Amino acid sequence: MREVNFRLPPPEATGWLDAREAPGDEFDFVIVGGGSSGSVVASRLSEEPDTSVALLEAGNAGNSWLVTTPAAGIFMVPTSLNNWAFETVPQPGLNGRRGYQPRGRVLGGSSAINAMVYTRGNRWDYDHWASLGCAGWSFDGVLPYFKKAERNEEFGEPWHGREGPLPVSRSRTDNPFHKTFLEAARQAQFPLCDDFNVPEPEGLGIYQLTQRNGERWSAARAYLHPHIGMRRNLYVACRARVLRILFDGTRAIGIEYAQGRRRRSLRVRREVILSAGALQSPQILMLSGVGDAGELQRFGIPVVTHLPGVGRNLQDHPDFIFGYKARSLDLLGISLRGFGRLAREARRYVTERRGMLTTNFAEAGGFLKTRQDLDIPDIQLHFVVAMVDDHARRLHWGHGFSCHVCLLRPRSRGTVKLQSSDPMAVPAIDPNFFGAPEDLEHMVVGFKITRRLLDAPVLATQRTVDCFTADVRSDDEIRAILRARVDTVYHPVGTCRMGSDEASVVDPELRVRGVSGLRVADCSIMPTLVGGNTNAPAIMIGEKAAAMIKANVYEDPGVVVS
Repeated sequence: MREVNFRLPPPEATGWLDAREAPGDEFDFVIVGGGSSGSVVASRLSEEPDTSVALLEAGNAGNSWLVTTPAAGIFMVPTSLNNWAFETVPQPGLNGRRGYQPRGRVLGGSSAINAMVYTRGNRWDYDHWASLGCAGWSFDGVLPYFKKAERNEEFGEPWHGREGPLPVSRSRTDNPFHKTFLEAARQAQFPLCDDFNVPEPEGLGIYQLTQRNGERWSAARAYLHPHIGMRRNLYVACRARVLRILFDGTRAIGIEYAQGRRRRSLRVRREVILSAGALQSPQILMLSGVGDAGELQRFGIPVVTHLPGVGRNLQDHPDFIFGYKARSLDLLGISLRGFGRLAREARRYVTERRGMLTTNFAEAGGFLKTRQDLDIPDIQLHFVVAMVDDHARRLHWGHGFSCHVCLLRPRSRGTVKLQSSDPMAVPAIDPNFFGAPEDLEHMVVGFKITRRLLDAPVLATQRTVDCFTADVRSDDEIRAILRARVDTVYHPVGTCRMGSDEASVVDPELRVRGVSGLRVADCSIMPTLVGGNTNAPAIMIGEKAAAMIKANVYEDPGVVVS
């Protein structure tokens, strides 16, 4: 067994994980991106003590109270704090508006700034992947990896794990508005659902969360933080921006990265694993010479392999938010009485880890069908215990509640493209919302169904002002308000599509076509968007990727996928 003895800088000398010098310049595996998938891959691969693993993350360590206190997430999503805070190109389907694309820039990635909702999607989603040529990715094929990741405090077999690294629990807000929401669902004659992670979830209820004892548990906290400094074969560098993958011919041999003003490189003996997410994994591939040859040549980037699918197939859930003002102090908001309530809740959080500061904001919701003849739900609701406007970037005095409705399987397909050969430049993100006209028509129906819930007497008597939709009645008026206000609900996927066809970017083993020593493991590999939140699937992808790498990389490390 080869001895691995890295010099790990002491935390007090480096600001913890902000190491300026790598402990050597060659590793068995180099992982690009410490988000939900990358954290898992790094943790699982470093379980083998004679395997050296380096993980590079552009953000910070993600271990501050801003990450661990759930309610603090409101400070990050509308700002650039721990957040890439991207914008889209102008969207013709949204009256030319630019959309907002927050993504986590911190160890743990978007799991460190998201709403912590734990849903997996529907059995149909994964069986559909398998039908598209993604062998091993059916629901039965991925369920063991969901369960391997999960430490569920309430549910167990056959659908849940109880021993994994990732805590999953019920909300600890004790908010009386949960009962109000459930009663509204009954009054509107919608089914109720207690567990959204059965194979075919349908109905409304209270979401389970990636929390433990009222604290956020990001992927980094679950998979990396316990092992940093303990596993001497695991090196994690923060504030390390990967610029490109290095190739010798068509074999990936390392990466170049920037830390501060200095540029460095790491060499890899076995594989580079790209886990930078659906917006940046394709960007890094293209900057490295893997993509559409014509586009790369336009920017003067030497072509390693012509792979035109890179950056195509972008999918995201188009989302509309209803917003209402209300008087209840059980709802978050800005008021003098609310500040007093928040102070009391802060004391409760410190002593009990319960109450309002444990909120994930989107505390309730679920999956509904827009037509009864559908086999599976096609819209998802997120009920928020605050009045949300423009991703919380526009604040209002007073208290209120909101309800998101998103289309789960849109037909529209967009792109991620380069705007420059400068690796520090942001990519051109085009979700192409409502590019397929039927998406708008399906959202009209989703709007009406959601309004039926919100007009239930128990909710209607709570609200004082309908902030956005008071005068919206006809289908044309609904279409107009959708075009004026729809944006992302933060679930971009698909830009390094997995498949068995030559037009796909990665094969079902997640190996990049046309090169060797390079895989992608994040939500960019999804051939189609799952019907639910994407953080749990991202963690599953990390688990399955690590298992596949362990199973085959030592057997055939030099295979080229064509």
